[in-house]
Order: sequence, then C-alpha cells, then structure tokens
Amino acid sequence: MQNRAYPTISEATRIWARIGLLSFGGPAGQIALMHRILVEEQRWLGEKRFLHALNYCMLLPGPEAMQLAVYIGWLMHRTLGGIIAGVLFVLPGVVAIMGLSWIYALYGNVGAVEALFFGLKAAVLAIVVQAVIRIGARALKNSAMIAIAVASFIAIFGFAVPFPLIILAAGMIGFLGARAGVSAFHGGGGHGKVGKVEVDDADTLLGEETPDHAEVSRGYAFRVSAIFLVLWLAPVALLFIALGPANVFAQIAGFFSIMAVVTFGGAYAVLAYVAQEAVQNFGWLAPGEMLDGLGMAETTPGPLIMVTQFVGFMGAFREASGLSPLWAATLGGLLTTWVTFTPCFLWIFLGAPFIERLRDNKVLTAALTAITAAVVGVILNLAVWFGMHVVFVEVRTITSLGLDLEVPVWSTINVAAAALVLAALVAVFRFKLGPVTVLAGCALAGIALAAPGWT
Repeated sequence: MQNRAYPTISEATRIWARIGLLSFGGPAGQIALMHRILVEEQRWLGEKRFLHALNYCMLLPGPEAMQLAVYIGWLMHRTLGGIIAGVLFVLPGVVAIMGLSWIYALYGNVGAVEALFFGLKAAVLAIVVQAVIRIGARALKNSAMIAIAVASFIAIFGFAVPFPLIILAAGMIGFLGARAGVSAFHGGGGHGKVGKVEVDDADTLLGEETPDHAEVSRGYAFRVSAIFLVLWLAPVALLFIALGPANVFAQIAGFFSIMAVVTFGGAYAVLAYVAQEAVQNFGWLAPGEMLDGLGMAETTPGPLIMVTQFVGFMGAFREASGLSPLWAATLGGLLTTWVTFTPCFLWIFLGAPFIERLRDNKVLTAALTAITAAVVGVILNLAVWFGMHVVFVEVRTITSLGLDLEVPVWSTINVAAAALVLAALVAVFRFKLGPVTVLAGCALAGIALAAPGWT
C-alpha cells in the first residue's frame, strides 16, 4: 500500500471531527480509535511515532487521549493543528454532557436515557476490550514487556498501587534495563500487521526527520506559555477578584484548576477525590449523583474526565444567586470545562518539541516503551473494573494481607447486561463491525430491553 499524501488542514479537520464524534469508550477505546484511523487507515504517521507521542502523554496530568490528539495535530499542522484537534476531540462530549445535564436537572433520571446508557455500556465495554488487545499486541513484543504489563495489572487491581507509582517504576525499569544493555529494552522495529494492512515502524508521513516547527525554540516556548497561562488563569483570577472566594464560580474555577494539575493517572484516579469534595466539602452534588454523571461521561463521546462538567453544572445550578439556575449551571459547566482542558494545550505545546528532540534517545525510548507496557496492564484493569460494574449489580471489596481487591457478587449478575455484552463482543471480534454500528445497535437493544423491564 502506498503512503498517503501529506494531509491538508481541511482534510485533517474532517478526520478530527470524525474522531471526536466516535470517541466513546474512555481513553483505551479513544487511543485505539486514533490508532486505527490515523496509523492504519490514513497512514499519516507510523507506529513508532504514535507510541512515542502516547508515552509522553501518559506522563502528563489530564486526559491522555485528548492530549495525544493535540500532539499529533501539532506535529502535522503546528499550533493551529493542535488546537483544532483538541477542540474537536472534546466538543461532542461538551455538547452531549451539557444536554444530558439539562435533562437531569429538569427531570432527574429519565427512563429512556437510562435505557440508552444501559445499552451503550455494553458496546463501550467491548470497544475497551478490543483496545486492550490491539494496544497489547503492539506494545508487548517480548517477555520483559509482558512481565511489566502483568505486574502493572496485579499492582493496581489487587493492591491499589497508585498509577503514578506504577508509571515511575516501569520507567525506571526500562531506563535501567537499557543502561545495562538488556536487549529486551532496546525493542526492536520490524513490522506489525494490523488486519490486512501492514504498518511499518518507520513514519509513513512525517519521515524520520523532525518537522521544522517541532525544533526547540525558546521564543516559541515563552510565547506559548504566556498565552495559555493567561487563557487559563486570567478568568480564575478575575472571578476571585470580582466575586470573592466564597462564590460558586470562583470555587469551581479554583478547584478544577488545581485538579487539572494533579490528575495523573486519568479520570479514574481522581474521581473518588472529586466526588468527595463535591459532596462533602462544597455540597454541589447529592450522594450517588457522581455515578449518574459518570454514566453520562462513560456513554458519550469525549474524555471520561468530562464528568467534571456535570459536577460544575450541578454546583452552579444549586448555589448560584442572581441568575436563572439553568443559565448559571450552563456557565458553571462551561467554566469547569475551560479550566480543565486549557492546561492540556499548554503541556503539549510547551513539552512536545523537547520530546521530539529526544525521540532517537535509546535510553529514553526504552523507559517510555516500558511505560507503554505498564499502561496495557492499567487499561486491562479498567476493562475488568468496568466489566464488573456493567454485568453485576453488586461488587464487594476484599481487604486482607495488603490486598484491596474488588470481586463481583455472582448472585447479582444482570443477565440482560451479560447477554448484551456478549453480543457486543461477538459483533466486534467475530463480525468486525465498526464502533458506530456496535454503539447504535446496543443503544437500540438497551431501549428494547427496557420496555418489558429486563434492564
């Protein structure tokens, strides 16, 4: 197969819009989707470059899939390309969560919406399982990488080891292994087959040369830092000055700005903290409502951390004075999204040129390769966690001898959910149906199953 020509920015915009609309399934599904479209279908960049960018994004606070989109958009079309990719990646989720939040605030949990979510969760689970297999097949090229992935899964699933510690340990293992000359950590190239398309490790579009705009520039670093720091923090400062620190909008801006800096490990790593603060400290949510918001985020396009928009929406809906509750809530939700995602552009535009410069550093590459292997184990943990909560009504936690293990209560299996998950897995793996078809089919099945009360 011949390599595709360099994409125009309009062609790239159409592809980023498509990715944004299809970005269901949390980070695992989203990363797999980008790989399938950008590497396999469009052949705009190669396997090694994709994984190099992914490894860097995994080290950053915030949603790694969205930041990966910004990185690739920047790599192809400079800063404007990164902004287009990032905005289009989150925009469908912003609109979907906002619409569902309005419905939730006005009517509570609508049965039809719950039924829709019920079906979509089965499809999302199948897409996440597919992502684990796809990414694992590319990242786990030898026994050392497999061992790191297995250890990562056991650490987070069985012992609740924090994600940043797992990433740090994996990076150190890769670094030390490369310094010691262990061949497994010099991961070799070759070719990997993806379906019927053979994907070369060499970059198919951007070549082995770093684009001119990706060279490290102190002037660019200063300008981009200044612009995005002002875009991010100026609204926060203005709200604190104009409204005071006790105002709900100032609280939302301050709290989620801090969260944007400390959200290492993705959304699941911080959801418990956000829920605790939103319920107990600020009083923005009633107990249990965080799960409703999580259900929205898990079954709509965009990053899972988009659940924070629902939190900000409900906080402003309940506490804002002097404004219509719904308009205050809308502003609160959009403010939350702004301070959550604006820093992501800063991390990429500031750091990516340095990462590109180090792309051929074998020791750094070995560390990042080990991190990718660890991430496979973490994604598998998310797939198992999500699967238990989709198929079983109840799970219980076993805490003993250092173990912190969630296991399903087998008597609470939801037969309808299990059947729908099985059907989604067959559709994905046996019939090779695309994500849109599977999501649409499962959504309709969820609504159909709800009519006789089987959900």
